[in-house]
Amino acid sequence: MSMYGRDPWGGPLEICHDSATDDDRSRNLDLDRGALSRTLDETQQSWLLAGPGDQGRKKKKYVDLGCLVVSRKLFVWTVGVLLAAAVFAGLVAGIAKAIPRHHRPPPPPDDFTVALRKALMFFNAQKSGKLPKNNNVHWRGNSCMKDGLSDPAVGRSLVGGYYDAGDAVKFNFPAAFSMTLLSWSVIEYSAKYEAVGELGHIRDTVKWGADYFLKTFNSTADTIDRVVMQVGSGATSPGSTQPNDHYCWMRPEDIDYPRPVVECHACSDLAAEMAASLAAASIVFKDNKAYSQKLVHGATTLFKFARQNRGRYSAGGSDAAKFYNSTSYWDEFVWGGSWMYLATGNSSYLQLATHPKLAKHAGAYWGGPDYGVFSWDNKLTGAQVLLSRLRLFLSPGYPYEEILRTFHNQTSIIMCSYLPIFKSFNRTKGGLIQLNHGRPQPLQYVVNAAFLASLYGDYLEAADTPGWYCGPHFYPIETLRNFARTQIEYILGKNPLKMSYVVGYGNRYPKHVHHRGASIPKNGVHYGCKGGWKWRETKKPNPNIIVGAMVAGPDRHDGFKDVRKNYNYTEATLAGNAGLVAALVALSGEGHGVDKNTMFSAVPPMFPSPPPPPAPWKP
Repeated sequence: MSMYGRDPWGGPLEICHDSATDDDRSRNLDLDRGALSRTLDETQQSWLLAGPGDQGRKKKKYVDLGCLVVSRKLFVWTVGVLLAAAVFAGLVAGIAKAIPRHHRPPPPPDDFTVALRKALMFFNAQKSGKLPKNNNVHWRGNSCMKDGLSDPAVGRSLVGGYYDAGDAVKFNFPAAFSMTLLSWSVIEYSAKYEAVGELGHIRDTVKWGADYFLKTFNSTADTIDRVVMQVGSGATSPGSTQPNDHYCWMRPEDIDYPRPVVECHACSDLAAEMAASLAAASIVFKDNKAYSQKLVHGATTLFKFARQNRGRYSAGGSDAAKFYNSTSYWDEFVWGGSWMYLATGNSSYLQLATHPKLAKHAGAYWGGPDYGVFSWDNKLTGAQVLLSRLRLFLSPGYPYEEILRTFHNQTSIIMCSYLPIFKSFNRTKGGLIQLNHGRPQPLQYVVNAAFLASLYGDYLEAADTPGWYCGPHFYPIETLRNFARTQIEYILGKNPLKMSYVVGYGNRYPKHVHHRGASIPKNGVHYGCKGGWKWRETKKPNPNIIVGAMVAGPDRHDGFKDVRKNYNYTEATLAGNAGLVAALVALSGEGHGVDKNTMFSAVPPMFPSPPPPPAPWKP
């Protein structure tokens, strides 16, 4: 019987059924009889004669690993060595973990970083109101806790804010500029602040100022008719003995005389600067949506007030006219409008800030001896740099391009004016640029210029631009940084007197700072209005070191008088220290670079409109 299957080689596959019996198969085993009769050697005989136990012992000499048969002895040795190596490696690792590690210490901070940390402490010393527990200025305490409430015409709390300088007056105009400048530095260099552990500190500093400004007007309203411009009084008429913040020499904690509040109803410059301050702070605190929106609303209300109620805040012979006189409000419109656009993304603010007539009124085309000098009074230079940033990174195009290109070109010219080769500004023999043309208190202008120069250099680098032109001459970015660096190094001690003008920095710095709180000891004694005069007159150094305070600075001959009563040399101000902090953070650290995107977090994507078609041709 056969079965057929498919033969893979092409023919039928036949499977045969074997029906033979066992006897048949036995008979068919016709083997080689000679082979069976052949004598076996000893090995073969041992194989045949070996018992079951002997064959097992032979097999146990080898280990069958499936694809490989190896000697059992070799296998045991290999496994043992591997186990020993694993145990040894684990022991070494355990010992290594048990031994205390000695990390290589980080490199010491550079000089600018050291000075930055000290400069920020000045703002802690200037705080008014109920101080936080981490203020870290042991000789300061709560002060002026009845500001606003003690004035029946106001009747609300104006506690907080910052004292302007060595007195206890709170001038909102320079204070707002100071906070705007600090916020600007945080937006550009937050990574640097964080790297040196000061980001939380600078944010607290900005918030302390912003919270106070929100108290100085009805920040929940959409329309207002007044703004607080000043708390305290500094004016002293000849022969007057009326106690105030200049006539008296007292610790702020001991002040017991009335502190008047001054409001204004037509103060475009002040309101626009305060709007800029709150708008910039809203970008700093964009991670806190509710607080950021609160700041934006307050800034919007202030800027609306500034546009609808035209006037200079210092008009009319007030205290402000004597200490912080504003020459114009047009520059605040450009400056404030720029910050309002960056904080809101509302293009109407950009249209205002880039309006050619507004730029003309602000002095963009005038030139003059103070052109390019950035200060608490003149914000035009800062606005030009800020709007140049917008052109470099966003390039909004028509209809803004023409005026933005003008501001960009003007910024380049201003940077050229800072270079010694062009002699736009004189310099002392020690190398300090005289941006205020030899007048007293020069350092506040120098630090602002150093900040703008370093910042603009970082803008160019971020835009992949190696430098800029001054006429036909090309200058690399490092030229700007060298200018900023040499000016700040002068302030920190590289000057003919080897004097650091930042208190607490270096081995030699002013010891008789014009500052009431620093000059009167905290010894439990209440020194009244005139009782503190002896501390003003003494030639002894201040008992309290006001760390980080940048004094007014040397004269045009590099001379300096460390005399407490001479505020033109020894007084420190909020505005001056704000510029110092901004310049120091821009120069600090090993790397350069700004945060390109945070500034534009509220700005919507820009799609430039095409320019209008040309007029029809006419013969």
